[in-house]
Amino acid sequence: MFRNGILAGLRVVEASAFVAAPLGGLTLAQMGADVIRIDPLEGGLDYRRWPVVDENLSLFWRGLNKSKRSVALNLADPEGREIAMALISAEGGDAGLFITNFPPRGWLDYEQLRGRRPDLIQVTLQGDHKGGSAVDYTVNARLGIPFITGEGGADRAVNHVLPAWDVATGHLVAVALLAAERRRSRTGQGEHVKLALEDVALAVMDHLGFLAEATRGQTRARNGNELFGAFGRDFVCRDGRRLIVIALTLKQWRSLLEATSLGEAASSIERRLGLDFAKEGDRFRARRELAEIFGAWIGERAYAEAAELFERGGVCWAPYQTIRELVDADPACSPENPLFSLIDQPEVGPILRARSPLRFQHAANPMAERAPALGEHTQAVLSEVLGIDSTAYGRLRARGVVAAADAPRD
Repeated sequence: MFRNGILAGLRVVEASAFVAAPLGGLTLAQMGADVIRIDPLEGGLDYRRWPVVDENLSLFWRGLNKSKRSVALNLADPEGREIAMALISAEGGDAGLFITNFPPRGWLDYEQLRGRRPDLIQVTLQGDHKGGSAVDYTVNARLGIPFITGEGGADRAVNHVLPAWDVATGHLVAVALLAAERRRSRTGQGEHVKLALEDVALAVMDHLGFLAEATRGQTRARNGNELFGAFGRDFVCRDGRRLIVIALTLKQWRSLLEATSLGEAASSIERRLGLDFAKEGDRFRARRELAEIFGAWIGERAYAEAAELFERGGVCWAPYQTIRELVDADPACSPENPLFSLIDQPEVGPILRARSPLRFQHAANPMAERAPALGEHTQAVLSEVLGIDSTAYGRLRARGVVAAADAPRD
């Protein structure tokens, strides 16, 4: 299958579920790689994952599997497993690339697959470094994030709904595969890369200073909607609209002062407290006093007036809005933004879809594509990659080894 994009010609096989591993495959597919999913005949663990629409069709699954091809096999059947292993280890200089977040045993075992193709590259995503199970919620709980999220007492845990570690890990899956592929292109050597969701989270906690802070005996307090270490928080306009203002950098601080004409009021606080608001930490120390003057200024104005003054002054700010409001009324989340296009997703209908946010100047930037129907490409892929003709495919289908591969319903 010919695709355009900077990774055109690369063929990746994926056996995965949920977020991180499918996101790794999606990241590669949206840059032009031919990513072939191996799916069970009835769909995998996340095939019905919420949110769903009529007939229990998962928008989650269709979101993470855009721009891929789906091969549906009976993986309980030895012949189905044999076909899966043949797809993973098929010949070709730009093939032999495999992503999975399932336990690497049986037909997913790296040593077995390497016996078929010595230069195989396999990226195996795990929960923790021992191969145990973990998801974003459990990792966050272990790392202490729920105790510095939101407001409340020290004994109250507040879960974060965005699967941040899954997202970071998914992109590292793509990085790992491309790094190993670059080495193979230079040395001919394959690789088995193991990546643990928990390790990604622990590494980021180190990168951002959380672990060093705790090692020194410091306890991060809950700050609610306040920006830690600088000035920023939510405010309510006269008409009830809520917005957030951030003054992390000195430029952002000066822009906020200029837009609100509150420079003298801020200087008065600065002198009274003996602080220097050119330093972001001092802005954090005086956050309550600063919130009073900026809160009063914003509270005297309707949202439209505050927004116009902030935009004109180059302030770092944003409105609070629901996801529905984002989709219904925000130009940034519409085809006005080149990131998006309306795609007709079979069985769902027209839906807003994002392509890769990477913009290459000298390579094609493929448009967003729909997700496949389960098993939609089984016959085409088996013919193209393994040379299985229509007669042999018919026999496999009759024995229940492959999916019927009916065309998706519009």
